[in-house]
Amino acid sequence: MAIKIAFFDAKDYDRDSFNRENQSRDYEIHYYKDRLSARTAELARGKDVACIFVNAECDAHVIQLLREYGVKLIALRCAGFNNVDVQAARDAGIRVVRVPAYSPHAVAEYAVTLMLCLNRKVYRSVYRTREGNFKLKGLMGFDMYGKTAGIVGMGKIAKELIKILRGFGMDIVAYDPYPDHAFAEAHQTRIVGLDELYAVSDIISLHCPLTDDTRFLVNSQSIAKMKRGVMIVNTGRGKLIKTEDLIEGLRSGQVGSAGLDVYEEEQNYFYEDRSDKMIDDDKLALLLMMPNVILTSHQAFFTREAMHNIAATTLDNIADWAAGRELKNEVK
Repeated sequence: MAIKIAFFDAKDYDRDSFNRENQSRDYEIHYYKDRLSARTAELARGKDVACIFVNAECDAHVIQLLREYGVKLIALRCAGFNNVDVQAARDAGIRVVRVPAYSPHAVAEYAVTLMLCLNRKVYRSVYRTREGNFKLKGLMGFDMYGKTAGIVGMGKIAKELIKILRGFGMDIVAYDPYPDHAFAEAHQTRIVGLDELYAVSDIISLHCPLTDDTRFLVNSQSIAKMKRGVMIVNTGRGKLIKTEDLIEGLRSGQVGSAGLDVYEEEQNYFYEDRSDKMIDDDKLALLLMMPNVILTSHQAFFTREAMHNIAATTLDNIADWAAGRELKNEVK
């Protein structure tokens, strides 16, 4: 019997990459445009695997529903698993796997893209020149050479970012509760506490998982400790930042600019075309209006190489589970 997979939150590019990878496996993949929630969980009835993405709702109630419908494996096609109640899955006898490193280069390069576009006002310049306005007023940036970048987290993405920013001639400070001292020494990175990172950094980039300890890491208290005019970049998870506090920091000038590829309440907006509807989230609407904010739709991962790796690793995880092999990417 072929393994049956309920594939939630499916987009055309998901179908393309997974169908290519599935040619040599012949799994029975059922694609659904809806993301997983209590309302949509029944789509997994009779399936062996529920394949989900970053904005799925996979709490204890949903997991119990999946168990009743026959699901035995939850396959995350992303690195983060903060949206899954892992203990509830364990109690239900459902194993959970993920894709820990689809392309650290893609996300690191995108973080740099946000930094450069914010610093040199590229987005504002493009709007102007398309309207025939070639003035430079308001487009002043700064040399990144010699400035200090503060990197929160020292995982694979953060390490790639550090390598890139060292190439710009930036000084690097980093915080991680379990720092890689050998890497730091090899790449001229100084390990510091969070308070020192906030105080000395011209640019702060977030690359840590969303946990109880990191939820709303950037808030009014931490923003007050930062260098005035700091640039904040978030390509991790939206709830690392308390949005209302970030907005207040932007209003006051304590935060000079923000590059956000994720948003605190993104699940109702991201990956959908909302261009013909009014945005009824006041905080999101305000961020989109701010001239010193770039907000994109959780696309830092979105390269050909990353999509290939996501599909290949996800289906490899399922193959290991089906064959009873060790699950090297299991969420413990």
